Amino acid sequence: MPVYVYRNLSTGETFEFEQRITEPALSTHPETGDPVKRLVQPVGIAFKGSGFYVTDSRRTGQEGKGGAKESSADSKGDKGN
Repeated sequence: MPVYVYRNLSTGETFEFEQRITEPALSTHPETGDPVKRLVQPVGIAFKGSGFYVTDSRRTGQEGKGGAKESSADSKGDKGN
């Protein structure tokens, strides 16, 4: 089950609360009854290692220019007709 972070609007205290995705967000602190607001937290993802982008996402050399070659070949074929 996901853990959500809430802030107590009266005291400024932040706390975590485990609840199902389908459950509505808390509006009051479960222990004190003070009003609370759910905070948006960043996603916990980290890309580690050198060259992750270079080796996995980007083409190098002539492979990356394949689209440009096709369009120039098509234009040359049109000139001959």
